[in-house]
Amino acid sequence: MDVLVNNAAVYQGLASKRPLTELTTEDWDTVLRVNVRGSWQGIRAVVPAMRAADGGRIVNISSTVARMGAPGFAHYVASKAAVDGLTRAAARELGAHGITVNAVAPGLVSDEASRTLNTDDYIATAARGRALGREMAPDDLVGAVLFLASAEAGFVTGQTLVVDGGGVFT
Repeated sequence: MDVLVNNAAVYQGLASKRPLTELTTEDWDTVLRVNVRGSWQGIRAVVPAMRAADGGRIVNISSTVARMGAPGFAHYVASKAAVDGLTRAAARELGAHGITVNAVAPGLVSDEASRTLNTDDYIATAARGRALGREMAPDDLVGAVLFLASAEAGFVTGQTLVVDGGGVFT
């Protein structure tokens, strides 16, 4: 086991945007269970093999909403902020074993999942707010993930790389 791309997420399965006061305990628990516990379980599953191999790369998928918030998605925002924290904690803990742990935080991606919860106008407005001024495609994430999974990123750990065309600057 050389690389784990940890893309645990409930997003498309969310029924609709709802104010945080209207979320149920079940809504909250489902999103946190998949997005945070799922990420932790993925890490936990690969660490023994990576330790035995004297190293490895873990790339968690986060989201820019962890930095900017999003109305109607409190549980999703909180879960992706937790993934960022898990990334940093795991990087500190696993670095001595040659394991790097980083995250990629995409902006709003123009895909089927996003269109189940967002209108075309919402997605177009997000695109106009980016420095690059266009919608984000799933393929826009590939280079960042490949870099963090590569030997070239061997001295990068505990970082969250925002990939969103210049919508959020960190």
